[in-house]
Amino acid sequence: MARFKTINDIVNQIVVETGTGKAVPDVFGTSDAAFIQLTTLANSCGYELIEVSKWEVMLREHSFITSSADSGTYDLPDDFAYMINQTGWDRTNNVPLLGPLSSQEWQYLEGRDLVSHTIYASFREHQGKFDIFPQPPPNGLNIHFEYMSRNWVQPGAAPGTYTDKVAQAGDIVMFEPTLFERLLKVRFLEARGFDTTAAAARFDKSLQAWAATDKGAPVLNAGRNQRGFPYLGTYSNLPDTGYG
Repeated sequence: MARFKTINDIVNQIVVETGTGKAVPDVFGTSDAAFIQLTTLANSCGYELIEVSKWEVMLREHSFITSSADSGTYDLPDDFAYMINQTGWDRTNNVPLLGPLSSQEWQYLEGRDLVSHTIYASFREHQGKFDIFPQPPPNGLNIHFEYMSRNWVQPGAAPGTYTDKVAQAGDIVMFEPTLFERLLKVRFLEARGFDTTAAAARFDKSLQAWAATDKGAPVLNAGRNQRGFPYLGTYSNLPDTGYG
């Protein structure tokens, strides 16, 4: 069984569960008002779930190489929702990017003209763009950062690509099926004026469970014997000699 489900399977599931009608071969190919409403609400549910947690399946990495001929202002990815904090790195110099800078910090750097004294590249998000300081930037900085994508759908007709809207029966919803179905059911009952108390409680329980287990977490240990894998440790991975 596939991990994710198509929008066709999800909508048919809701229709049958709510007693609204019978399953159909193509939920986009019917004029039934329930199916039209559900496919429309499905897109709203997708946008809503993006806001509530940093889902691993939506995590992407973006990179580019700067040029001294650039303005220092770069386009963000088309599917950019928001940047993951503290993931910006200048891999050319093996140092983190400083930022995001506030308006005050950006203007301070611009006003002080510290280009010749700047060790770290800095950044800010401004007017839907990604700004690097200094401007123009040094040549050949290999910039990387991770971000959350707004594309939560894998089109059935184009495997390996992603979009932010369901449009065909075979489109795959990239959220946990139970979580998505429960939210869609709540929104459908709500739109039809039915009681949503039980359905909302099931969705809340599912959201808490999946948001907590969507990614791994470190083991917390209050004792002295802590098992771990340090990158740099005096007693674990530093040699006794050979320091020059």
